[in-house]
Amino acid sequence: MELLRIIENVLGTGRKLRNNEVAFHCPFCNHYKPKLQVNLESHNWHCWVCNAKGRKVVQLFRKLKVSNQILNQLYDVVDEYVPIKKTEDVKESVSLPKEMLYLWDKRNTPEYKHTMMYLMKRGITAKDVLKYGIGYCEEGLYSNRLIIPSFDSTGNLNYFVGRSFYKDSTMKYKNPRVSKDIVGFDLFINWNLPIVLCEGVFDAIAIKRNAIPLFGKTIPKSLHKKIVENKVQDIYIALDKDAISDSLKMVSMFLNEGRNVYMIDLNEGQDPSSLGFTKFTKLMNNTQPINQAGLLKYKLQSI
Repeated sequence: MELLRIIENVLGTGRKLRNNEVAFHCPFCNHYKPKLQVNLESHNWHCWVCNAKGRKVVQLFRKLKVSNQILNQLYDVVDEYVPIKKTEDVKESVSLPKEMLYLWDKRNTPEYKHTMMYLMKRGITAKDVLKYGIGYCEEGLYSNRLIIPSFDSTGNLNYFVGRSFYKDSTMKYKNPRVSKDIVGFDLFINWNLPIVLCEGVFDAIAIKRNAIPLFGKTIPKSLHKKIVENKVQDIYIALDKDAISDSLKMVSMFLNEGRNVYMIDLNEGQDPSSLGFTKFTKLMNNTQPINQAGLLKYKLQSI
């Protein structure tokens, strides 16, 4: 079992008990007998000597201050991401897959060729590969996936996207299970100019200029904070048609803050990535700022 293997890499070989329980030597009290029991089904853990306990294995690993690499291995086999509390003096971090290969290093492998073909179809150029530090994996947890990193304003990694470059993949995206409360592509943003909010990294790369991927359809708190701190006045919103309600919430919030808001009207099935830089830029330049009356009109149409 993969979960047991990961736990044993941290705690040492365990002794299997009944009811999916495994006993380990406790790293907190160092009792000479294996008194720390972990349930592989519920993920509860408890030391019967020092009473250290928790309801998730990730909490145990964080108390032991294991590496981010081990945490990411755990996140890939269990669904128990736990945000770090603000009161804890710990900074959550993410690291690129150790198997990642950079695309500027040409290789004569099927994976490299499939990756480059996929990028060409998505309209991503060699300049984009260099600018964003795009890579891929031929093996490991992210094998057969394109890796697109995101960096904060100081150049530190704050997230990455793993996208399969095979059409028949049952799981298109495999991303690290860390908080998405970040500013996507922050390293490339000029906060003195208008910004464009879009859903994903491919959209942001297609837009090229001052585009921030949300990694979803809602605005992260960290991003909103940075918009306020930098007094950004002009904001373009370019979410897919199916995210109209999310777009309208953003429009309402920014209008109430006194900002100029432009909601780019994308047709069903369209997104910045499918339109490409030229067509999207033309659409963006023809978009007029929205006011409260326009917002109300959109809301009525969406009912």
